[in-house]
Amino acid sequence: MMKVTPSCQTDIPPAYRHLSTRFEAQYGAFWLILDPKPIPCVSLELIDELRRFHEEMARMFERCDAGKQPIRFFIVASRSPGVFNFGGDLSLFARCVVENDVETLRAYARGCIEVLYPYVIGFDLPVTTISLVQGDALGGGFEIALAGNILVAEKSAKMGFPEVLFNLFPGMGAYNLLSRRIGVQRTERMLLNGKLYQAEELHAEGVVDILAEDGRGENAVYEYIVRNENRGNAREGIHRVRRRLFPLLYEELLDVAEIWVDTAMRIGPREIRMMERLAKSQGKLSRRDPISLVSPGGRSF
Repeated sequence: MMKVTPSCQTDIPPAYRHLSTRFEAQYGAFWLILDPKPIPCVSLELIDELRRFHEEMARMFERCDAGKQPIRFFIVASRSPGVFNFGGDLSLFARCVVENDVETLRAYARGCIEVLYPYVIGFDLPVTTISLVQGDALGGGFEIALAGNILVAEKSAKMGFPEVLFNLFPGMGAYNLLSRRIGVQRTERMLLNGKLYQAEELHAEGVVDILAEDGRGENAVYEYIVRNENRGNAREGIHRVRRRLFPLLYEELLDVAEIWVDTAMRIGPREIRMMERLAKSQGKLSRRDPISLVSPGGRSF
C-alpha cells in the first residue's frame, strides 16, 4: 500500500510481476519501476500490467480533491541491470509476420500507444514526468524515455533505434516525440542510421535534458525535484504551452502505429531471422543484482 496524504488515499496494489511502484509524499514523487521478465522488453504482459496500472491511477486521481493532487513528479525508471528497456518484443514480431497474424501485431501496437499516451500528456494533470535512463534504451525503450517531460540519463547509457537493421522503423511515438526535440531532419537521420548513441552525445544534441555521472542518476532526479519545488506554477504553465503549441494527438499516434504494422508485415525472411537472433541474444542477458533505487532518506525501492 502506498503512503499518501490524507486528502487523496490510494489503494493501488503492489502485486505486479513486471513493474513496481513507490510514492514519496515528501517530494510528491511517484516512481514507476519497469521490471519485465524474463527479458527487459515491452511484452504483452508488461502492456497488460501498465494498462491496469493506469486504470488504478485514474481512479485514484478521480478521488482527489481539485488542486490537491499529491503527485507532482512522475518518474519512470528500470530495475534491470544495465538496461532501461530493449523495446519491442522481437520474438512476437517475428512470429506474427511468419504466421501472417496481423491482428495480434495491431493489438500490440495499439496497446503500446494506449499505455504510453497518458505518460506523454502527464495524465492531463499538473504533473512533471521524468524518465531516468541508467542503461540501454533501444527502440521502444527509447520511445518510453522520450515520452517524459524531462529525460535524465547516466553517462554510460546508450540509446538508439536499431529497427532499420531489420528493415523496420520505430512506430510507437519515436518520430513524433523526437522531432519535437530536435526537428524533422535530424530525427529522420537518427531513425534511419541504426546508430546507438552515448548519453553524452544525446545531451549535446538536446535529446537528453540532464546528464548524470554513472550511479548518480537517482540523485540527479531528486536534485531536479528540489531545485524546481517552488516553481511548480511556472513549470506547469510551460508544459501547458508546450502541449498547446506542439500537440501530440492520440489518433495521430494510432495512425503511425498502423503504418508500422503494415510495414512490419512486409519484411522478408532475412529480417525475420535477424529478429529471432536478436531476441535470443536478449534472452541470454544476465540478470545480475537489479538496480537499487534509493531515495536521499536511504529507503530503497
